[in-house]
Amino acid sequence: MLKLVLFLLFLIPVCFMKKMFWMVQNMLFIISFIFIIFNFYSNYFVNISYFMGCDMISYGLILLSLWICSLMLMASESVYKYNNYQNLFLINVLFLLFFLILTFSSMSLFMFYLFFESSLIPTLFLILGWGYQPERLQAGVYLLFYTLFVSLPMLVGIFYLYSSVGVMNFYLLSNYLFNYDLLYFSLILAFLVKMPMFLVHLWLPKAHVEAPVSGSMILAGIMLKLGGYGLLRVFSFLQSIALKFNFVWVSISLVGGVLISLVCLRQTDLKALIAYSSVAHMGIVLAGLMTLTYWGLCGSYTLMIAHGLCSSGLFCLANITYERLGSRSLLINKGLLNFMPSMTLWWFLLSAGNMAAPPTLNLLGEISLLNSIVSWSWLTMISLSLLSFFSAAYTLYLYAYSQHGKVFSGVYSFSGGKIREFLLLFLHWFPLNFLILKSDMCMLWL
Repeated sequence: MLKLVLFLLFLIPVCFMKKMFWMVQNMLFIISFIFIIFNFYSNYFVNISYFMGCDMISYGLILLSLWICSLMLMASESVYKYNNYQNLFLINVLFLLFFLILTFSSMSLFMFYLFFESSLIPTLFLILGWGYQPERLQAGVYLLFYTLFVSLPMLVGIFYLYSSVGVMNFYLLSNYLFNYDLLYFSLILAFLVKMPMFLVHLWLPKAHVEAPVSGSMILAGIMLKLGGYGLLRVFSFLQSIALKFNFVWVSISLVGGVLISLVCLRQTDLKALIAYSSVAHMGIVLAGLMTLTYWGLCGSYTLMIAHGLCSSGLFCLANITYERLGSRSLLINKGLLNFMPSMTLWWFLLSAGNMAAPPTLNLLGEISLLNSIVSWSWLTMISLSLLSFFSAAYTLYLYAYSQHGKVFSGVYSFSGGKIREFLLLFLHWFPLNFLILKSDMCMLWL
């Protein structure tokens, strides 16, 4: 794991050289491919160094982080074109990637907490420094305070854990089963806000709407997965008490998912719609995870990876039209079939992924999540059926409104995509649809 981290640190000087923007991006792709070749991970931790190790859950998420960060640079051509502090931008993305890799490969609970919180800082800089509207300050404050408010109790919980057991290693902690209510709540709440669970999700749409495309991609792609990853890790030693309280979170998530889907159906802002849809998706992930069944844990992991690719791709599409038309409103971004005919295929493919059509990885994740949640209680069928229906409904609404209809009369031109943009969308779509051929990675890690 150290070789990965050192590679990123040695990339930092390259950021300050002239005309090295694409070089950094190529290097990130190279390290992604090298990391794919390292695929010798199994159910237990391997590659163990001082506090870092890698097992199957970490492997998928680190790979996703590397991939999304490479694609972020590819999507942010405007930073390079207008020379919008590109060196600082590159450094920021590298530090973000650095913290994410350390978060996912930490074997110590405290180190995980440290890097989990550190990854907030580069994200905040992305939103404050490269965001679009003046409200980005408020969005940044929302993001910061929602996360910090619940992470202090988590720190106290970690210290309590250490004082009572004397060990912080995930692998060793899984031998214990704690039965202490306050500990459970203090450890879980931070992850629920990160997911974000319905009721504490308000920071997410705000942050997405104000963030630049790279900020949206990393938020949807990785930041939401930190919560799920943390839950997968801490439930190994909180099982006995989780069985007592988990029904609360499942209920909130499922009902919240349905309500958020209804909110999606009346959005006029492209980015806000995609952001709210990811809250709905994370609701079902959270519900499945909280059942603590085999299907639920594997399905939530699968859907997290699938959603990372799919949502990120949709944000890229929204940004591509935003760069052409200067607006994210669905009232102006309509009739895009006339304006950018070749982009409509990508809108279709990624929208299909968003509503879990086969053969996407989303389908695999959602099937196993449905299995786990319905086996937990058959009453959940009501909200699950509504959730699945509305999920297709708002995706169709997004697709139909943006692609069909009369093109906005202020747009007197048409525009093909650039090759860079097609490649960017292909690199989101290809792993999303072809990872299902290697789905044992996602489903058989437990």
